[in-house]
Amino acid sequence: MKKISKLVALALSVVVTGSLLVGCGKTSPTEGKASKETKQEEKSGTEVAIILKTLSNPFWVSMKEGIEREAKAKNIKVDVFAAASEEDVQEQLKLLENLTNKNYKAIGVAPLSPVNLIPAIAQANKKGIYVVNIDEKVDMKELKSAGGSVVSFITTDNVKVGEKGAKFITDKLGAAGGDVAIIEGKAGNASGEARKAGAKKAFESTKGIKLVASQPADWDRSKALDVATNMLQRYPNIKAFYCANDTMALGVVQAVENAGKKDKIVVVGTDGAPEAIQSVKDGKLGATVAQDPAQIGVASLNELLKAIKDKPEMSPDKEPTVLSVDSNLIAK
Repeated sequence: MKKISKLVALALSVVVTGSLLVGCGKTSPTEGKASKETKQEEKSGTEVAIILKTLSNPFWVSMKEGIEREAKAKNIKVDVFAAASEEDVQEQLKLLENLTNKNYKAIGVAPLSPVNLIPAIAQANKKGIYVVNIDEKVDMKELKSAGGSVVSFITTDNVKVGEKGAKFITDKLGAAGGDVAIIEGKAGNASGEARKAGAKKAFESTKGIKLVASQPADWDRSKALDVATNMLQRYPNIKAFYCANDTMALGVVQAVENAGKKDKIVVVGTDGAPEAIQSVKDGKLGATVAQDPAQIGVASLNELLKAIKDKPEMSPDKEPTVLSVDSNLIAK
C-alpha cells in the first residue's frame, strides 16, 4: 500500500508541475483578450479636449451635442468641459491649466474673456499642444506678447448677426421709423461688442430710425428686465429693442409686457435658443438671429483633428485661420 501511495503521489506531482509550467509559458485566451483590449485603449486614448464657456446656457449645450455627435460619427473620443458660469474666468483658466498637464495633443477653447486664458494657452503651446479658439476671440496682441498662438478661430460673424437683427427691426418699422434701443452683452466682450456694432451700423444708416439708448445687461435676463424698464421710462417712444442674446431678449419682452406695450414694441434676440424660438411662435419675441452652435462645435473639432494630423507651425507670428459659420433669422 505504501508503494502504491508513493506512486500516486508522484503522478499527481507531475500533473500539477506540468499545469504550472503551461500556465507560465502560455496566456489563457481570456487573459490574452483583456491584454489586447487594454493596449488598444492606451493606443486610442483621448487626444482632444474642448473647453466651452458654460453648460447653463442652451447655446453651449447645443455646441457640446454637436461636438459629441461628430466625434461619434468619426469613432473618436473627445472630452468636453465648461466653467460653472460665464462669470468664472479664474475657474476656466485653472481648467485649461490642468488639461495642459494631461496627454492631450490639441485643445479647443471658448474663452470667457479675450484675455483670461492667455497664460494657459502659452503654456499649452510650450508643451506642444495645439489650441483652437472658439466663439470669443482671444486678444491676439496680448497672446503674441505672451508667446502663445492659436491655429484657427471658429465663430459666427457677429457684426453681420447684429446687422441682421437690426435690419429685421427697420423693415418691420418701415417708413414710419421711430426710436430704437440696443441691449448689449457684457462690456468688453468681443462677440457682444461686434453684435452691437453691427446693429448700430444698421440703425444709423436707416432713414427715420433714431438710436436713443445702448446699454449692457451682462447677458443676464433679470438685468435686461431692469435695463429695459428704465429705458422705457426715460424714452417712452421706443418702438424696438435689439438684444445681443436671447436670454436678455426674454427679459426685455417681460419689461415690455409690464409696461403694457406688448403689441407696440418689436423685440429681437440673438442665438436661436429653444425658449426664444417658442416665444417667437407665441408672438411675443419678434425674431431671433440664430447662430448654429452645433455646427460651430463640429468645425472646431475638425480643426483640432486637422492640426494633430497636419502639424502646422506653432508660432506667435502666424495668423490663425478664420472659419465663419453663418446665422439664420427666425421669425414667425
